[in-house]
Amino acid sequence: MRPVMRLDKWLVQARFFKTRTIALAEVEAGHVRVNGTKTRKPSSAVGAGDALTFPQGGRIRVIRVLDLPVRRGPASEAQELYQDLTDGVPSEVPEQE
Repeated sequence: MRPVMRLDKWLVQARFFKTRTIALAEVEAGHVRVNGTKTRKPSSAVGAGDALTFPQGGRIRVIRVLDLPVRRGPASEAQELYQDLTDGVPSEVPEQE
């Protein structure tokens, strides 16, 4: 069995969102996809090899999970947890009506 972690917790510890409350709200709003499937469950399990897609800072981020964090450490430590696959993805989030 592969090690997994809650989606909201991983997003915070990998420093994509400042707080777990913000990460929870983004997931519950349906803004996060795990392996191409939209999820509204912050408790969704993610582990090495999973692909996450979500809006951040006015653009769409696509990342592949490489590892699970032990703590919310410095940014240099967090960057080792994922591979950025954002190249080729439109740089702006379309406006919602």
